[in-house]
Amino acid sequence: MVLRFVTTNDGKWLEVSSLISAYGISVERINAKVLEVQSDDLVEIARIAALDAYRSFGGELFVEDAGLFVDALKGFPGPYSAYVFKTIGIRGLLKLMEGVERRTAAFRSAVAYVDLDGRVSVFVGEVRGLITTEPRGTGGFGFDPVFVPLGSERTFAEMDVEEKNRYSHRARAVRELLRHLLAQRSSEG
Repeated sequence: MVLRFVTTNDGKWLEVSSLISAYGISVERINAKVLEVQSDDLVEIARIAALDAYRSFGGELFVEDAGLFVDALKGFPGPYSAYVFKTIGIRGLLKLMEGVERRTAAFRSAVAYVDLDGRVSVFVGEVRGLITTEPRGTGGFGFDPVFVPLGSERTFAEMDVEEKNRYSHRARAVRELLRHLLAQRSSEG
C-alpha cells in the first residue's frame, strides 16, 4: 500500500512520514497547496481540501488540518491557528494569556482521506494539555513551544518526532486512518 500525503508543511511531513513508515506502509509527499476554506469546523476544512486534492491528483491520498483550541480564549485560535501564528505569533498568544490562570487547551487534527472513487473519510485526533508562560524548545513548528500535552512535562518543541508522535493530535488522527485502511484491506483480501 502506498499513501500520498498532500502538504506543503515540512514539519507535518516529517511527523506523518515517520509515523506511517513505522507501520511498514509507504508514504509519498505531494508538495502542493490545496483549497483551504475559512470555517470554524476543522472537519469541513479538511474534507473540502481533500476533494480539491482529489480533483488534481486522484485518489488514495490524504490531507490534514489542525488547530490549537485554548479554553480560556473560548477555543481561539482554533482552525485559524496558522493565520494567528503568522500574524501575532507565539508572543501574541502569550500576551492574550497574560494573567490567565486557566491555561488548559487542546490541539485537534482532522485527517481527510479520499479513496479512488472520490469518497472522503475524516479521522479526528485530539490531545489535551496546558499553555506555558514562556516558549520552550526548538523543535516542532507553530505553537509547539508553548503546548505541554497531559502526561508530559515537556512542550512539543522539546520533543523529538517519535516522542511527539506518542502524544500528538495529528498522530492520533493518522493512526485512526491507518486502522481504517488496514481493516478495509483485510476485509477485501
